[in-house]
Amino acid sequence: MMNINKFNAERYHDPTPYEAITNIVKEEKAALKPAFRPLVYICSPFSGNTKCNIKRTQEFCRFALENGNIPLAPHLMFPQFMNDADAKERDLAIFMDIILMGKCQEVWVLGDVISNGMSIEINKAKSRKQKVRYFNSKFAEVDTL
Repeated sequence: MMNINKFNAERYHDPTPYEAITNIVKEEKAALKPAFRPLVYICSPFSGNTKCNIKRTQEFCRFALENGNIPLAPHLMFPQFMNDADAKERDLAIFMDIILMGKCQEVWVLGDVISNGMSIEINKAKSRKQKVRYFNSKFAEVDTL
């Protein structure tokens, strides 16, 4: 930061330019600092019509992002290296989902159907007293699904 003096060239106390320049510097710093974005856990179906479910989850993540959040949807990542058809790996994936969900400020539930995996996540979030928000298939918030 540049050295700003509270005195003018004649050495008289002159706080107005000092305050004005200080405020400009603060505003410039604030503009560079990104705004807070809460981490939200995306709870949506994966099994069944996986191609359609993945696309809908991606759209929901985009919706969360555009609404000032950081979406976390591990069920888009874990199937890249884990087998959802293997019961042991599915249980491990749900366990890891629950761990990551605990790092989030809110849990966002998407869709008109609650899968078994989603039910586990929702129940765990409620037992942790995490805020759970429900959205219908058009991304409109509803009281419950």
